[in-house]
Amino acid sequence: MFQPIIPAAGFVGWRLLQQTYDVQTANFNETSQIRRDTDYFKETIGNISTADELVADHRLLSVALGAFGLDEDLGNKFFIKKMLEEGVVAEDALANRFTDTRYHDMVEAFGFGPSEITRTGLSLFTDEIVESYQVKQFEIAVGEQDPTMRIALYAQNELPEVVSGDTSEDQKWFTIMGQPAFRELFEGALGLPSSFSQIDIDKQREIFEERTKSIFGSGDLTQFESVEAVDRVISRYLVQSQVDAISVSSSASIALTLLQS
Repeated sequence: MFQPIIPAAGFVGWRLLQQTYDVQTANFNETSQIRRDTDYFKETIGNISTADELVADHRLLSVALGAFGLDEDLGNKFFIKKMLEEGVVAEDALANRFTDTRYHDMVEAFGFGPSEITRTGLSLFTDEIVESYQVKQFEIAVGEQDPTMRIALYAQNELPEVVSGDTSEDQKWFTIMGQPAFRELFEGALGLPSSFSQIDIDKQREIFEERTKSIFGSGDLTQFESVEAVDRVISRYLVQSQVDAISVSSSASIALTLLQS
């Protein structure tokens, strides 16, 4: 299995990963496991017309969920089936009740719900799912070596789309707060403690916006539609993560020295 090459941590490692990204992802997508998964999906998904059929096929469901970064839900088949069958048309549909919009995106993509058009027979749909699956699996492989790099890749790929939607500014912030990767990115970049998530949710949203304005010049999330702005928040997150890691390491070293003495 191809292992992504990350020769350094933090900001330096991120720049090196960016420079080799195209070559590394091309090699990763040609590995036997990824090829088997994507080839099977391409060959089989056109025969699937219901949520029940998709959920019943473990290999297909693995790719379907993986394409939206929902790999950890593979064992929750009843939950996924119910969500797919309800669709997204009804306001009270299960997928619409999550602040984590990945569920809505997945359900909408397949179109198994009432009054929706199933897309599994479309070649464009198949290509979209396969490409997204490959991207997400590479992120996972990178994360196995350096979790902060996985967060950075996810933000680079997904943040511009999230902040450019037609939803309100409040809803965009709650989406950021509701997705673990985005929350970690902004908490790290803004220097917020891990205990921050325990305070009132509306107060969190207020502090997120205030700190973003203070550090990046604006509290408006649409600024992160641009590649440059996304790069700034990622860079700050990676630098801060490295500083925190050094601080923890130094504290541990001092404690060990005191204990030994």
